[in-house]
Amino acid sequence: MQVEGSGPHRSATISVLVENESGVLARVIGLFSGRGYNIDSLTVAPVEQDQRKSRITIVTSGTEMVIEQIKAQLDRLVPVYRVSDLSREGSHLSRELALIKVVGIGNARQEALRLADAFRARVIDATTESFVFELTGATDKLDAFLDLMRPLGLVEVSRTGVAAIARGTRTI
Repeated sequence: MQVEGSGPHRSATISVLVENESGVLARVIGLFSGRGYNIDSLTVAPVEQDQRKSRITIVTSGTEMVIEQIKAQLDRLVPVYRVSDLSREGSHLSRELALIKVVGIGNARQEALRLADAFRARVIDATTESFVFELTGATDKLDAFLDLMRPLGLVEVSRTGVAAIARGTRTI
């Protein structure tokens, strides 16, 4: 049974340009938690040389109506300069970085190295019983690599969250 106004869910990559001041991130997160919206990924960093503005990139999902509500509510927050739904406003690039620790010996160790090579993951730390791989790419690529590493001894993962930007001359 579908609730009226509901529809298919979609993922949205939303970029928010904000004043770089204390409390801004808390207000953004409060908006999501107060309304029960989920955040799949969140990154934030200063984007200007003088560090007056920061860019928050949020990956969330919901019906079209929910995504539109999120964007409208973000746009009303102070001090938000601009809200951009990169997933709807044209093509964009998105990447994520992961550090992946795999513990194993023998064949599992060799298979982990072989798969890392196929995924272009770099070995950034190695012991006789473990590797730490660095992998950058689309979220789907990282997820696929992690799925393959689980049976080979995956013990720990640290991910940055999605960084995204519009292609071409379009800016936020």
